[in-house]
Amino acid sequence: MTLRISAAFDSGNIRVVDARDDGFDLEIVRDHQSDFYQWFHFRLTGAKDRPVALRILNAGGSAYPDGWPGYRACYSYDLEEWRRAEGTSYVGQTLTIEQTFSADSVWIAYFAPYSQERHQALIAAAQLADGITYESLGHTLDGRDLDYLRVEGGPKQVWLYARQHPGETMAEWWMEGALDLLTDPHSAVGRALRQRATFHLVPNMNPDGSARGHLRTNAAGVNLNREWHAPTAERSPEVLAVRGRMDATGVDFAMDVHGDEAIPYVFLAGFEGIPSWTEAQGSAFTAYRTALARRSPDFQFKHGYGVAAAGKANLAMSTNQLAERFGCVAMTLEMPFKDNDDLPDPIHGWSPERSARLAEECLGALLEMIETLPQTRRPAA
Repeated sequence: MTLRISAAFDSGNIRVVDARDDGFDLEIVRDHQSDFYQWFHFRLTGAKDRPVALRILNAGGSAYPDGWPGYRACYSYDLEEWRRAEGTSYVGQTLTIEQTFSADSVWIAYFAPYSQERHQALIAAAQLADGITYESLGHTLDGRDLDYLRVEGGPKQVWLYARQHPGETMAEWWMEGALDLLTDPHSAVGRALRQRATFHLVPNMNPDGSARGHLRTNAAGVNLNREWHAPTAERSPEVLAVRGRMDATGVDFAMDVHGDEAIPYVFLAGFEGIPSWTEAQGSAFTAYRTALARRSPDFQFKHGYGVAAAGKANLAMSTNQLAERFGCVAMTLEMPFKDNDDLPDPIHGWSPERSARLAEECLGALLEMIETLPQTRRPAA
């Protein structure tokens, strides 16, 4: 068979620059109206039992070139199990994937994709569970529904939202794990949490960017996690809709779920630099972080982002905006695109399954400290 590359499908992203007998020279396509690029997802056919070399020539100019050293590409034959390509290397600004595949059709991606079809199946199943209400919060710039699930329960208001940056697909795998726990009638943790809190979930904040194969932006080329101070219908209708619903429900606890390209660890980023930071907020955040570290060997707090100085937090980012706006405990969860160097898996690296299992431990940690959440406020009209 002739070697072929295609990417004309949901979340596909690659451009063929040159074809060779043993592979291809490729480039990642930039996000629409943006300089961001790093997400790739394509299908290779005709490669069974043939050594191939796939060279991504523009990797060095990507949004996060520090993400390539130590990285191994993901591949799958059945779109269920995603393995890591051992022959992945980064030399001279080029990312090369050298592998002999055992089937004539293989999908290759930056991380295991979370398809629109799987997203729709997730929403369809969740809305049928007891005590769950579905609503479309509005439409995106490309006309897609912004899907929202409300899990009825106790008085605390917990918001979980993912994929502001669409290429960070591990975030929606995490959301699938969270929904599995919250909808499982046999989960003691899920039942206890629902006695104490009502959960609000947005599994995919950026469906347009997801379908377009973007790394970081929506259909207008806008980074949604820099829009939370002043979202608009023209630039960031996704944030406008979600923040508006948050204003209506209130927020006691919020987790914004992400992936980090360069740092090979799981970690949390908090809200330390907000102008109205209180000791109660800080203590509750520390209690949560401590509980999660005790529960999950995949979590640590030695490696992560720097902490903003007092009063210097960027309020355009959701975690800072919500902590300032409501006086709540808010945080950003980061998972690796590479692997967790504290507990590496040579076959799968960081994976969809680990993302989902981490969600269970995150919710378990919340149960341990939910009663200590500080009193919150509603924003001024």
